[in-house]
Parts: sequence; C-alpha cells; structure tokens
Amino acid sequence: MARGKVQMRRIENATSRQVTFSKRRTGLLKKAYELSVLCDAEVAVIIFSQKGRLYEFSSNSEIRKTIDRYCRSTNDAAIYQACMEQYILRLKQETTDMERKIELLEVSLRKLSGQCLGSCSMDEIQEIGDQLERSLSSIRERKAQLLNDQIQQLQAKERSLKEENAKLLAKKNLWTSLDWKDSGILSLATCQD
Repeated sequence: MARGKVQMRRIENATSRQVTFSKRRTGLLKKAYELSVLCDAEVAVIIFSQKGRLYEFSSNSEIRKTIDRYCRSTNDAAIYQACMEQYILRLKQETTDMERKIELLEVSLRKLSGQCLGSCSMDEIQEIGDQLERSLSSIRERKAQLLNDQIQQLQAKERSLKEENAKLLAKKNLWTSLDWKDSGILSLATCQD
C-alpha cells in the first residue's frame, strides 16, 4: 500500500512530531554518512531538536575542522562577491563615461558637418571654423607628402627604366656590330673560294 504525500506543515500532535523528528533525523544522518563514504565528500550535519538537544555528524574526526573550512569558504565567497560588485560598478561607471564621450563626439561631429549650428554662439562657430581650417591644413600637408612620395617613387622607377633601356641599346649595338662583322667575314670567305 502506497503512502500519501505528506503536506509540508508543522505537525500539531507533539508525540507524532517527536516520532517524525527521530525517524527523519536518523535518515538524514544515515544519508550524510553514505554520501561521505560513497563520494569521499567532507560532510557535516548539525541538528538541534525543539528542546535544544544537539545531534551532529561529521565525516572528519572533528566537526570543528569542517565548520572552519566552511567559514573560510564563505569568507572567500563574500570577498569574491564584494570584488565582483566593485568590478560591476566600475564597468557601469566606465560605460556611463563612454556614453557621455560618444554623445559629445556625435554633437561635435554634427557641428563640424554643419548641422545643429542654430544653438551655437558666435565664439563657438568661430572655434568650429578654426578647427576646420586646421583640419584642412593638416589634410593638405598629408596629401602633399603622399604626392611627393609618389613622385619620388616614379622618378626612381624612371631612372631605373632609363638605365635598363641604355643597357639594352648597348646590347643591340653590340649585336649589330657583330652581325656586320659576321656578314663581312662571310663575304670575305665567299670571295676567297
């Protein structure tokens, strides 16, 4: 015969409550022992009855060692949690700062492109104009530098091609003179025969 599902609420009858406590306590301590043996786990169970009586189980010889280990572990976890919270706060602050900088850069870009100038004062417009002139000057300098570099590369290539052309002309002249000598030698040889 199957047992019905037990409702999780306080047992009103004191005798039934004591019997249930005793049976469940024994079962819990047995399970803790089995867990420690089967899984080689460090297990500690502390139970106080309604009347304040202490029941305990420890897989170590002393429950105090397990409790100390637990305290160290929770302290480490608390320190880790505090560090993570500080890290998250710092990331949130950096995100806020970056959003603010992005917004300022977008406003500056809009102003530099000629948008949103209606709210600018004369000084701001003058500053934007000066900044655009500096940027244009810098762009022109860079463009001139790139063009000069390209001209120098092309001039070096031209010199190289001229030298190669001169070498080829010298070879051609050498071959032409050899052909003339060969044809002269052949004509002399035919005349002598």
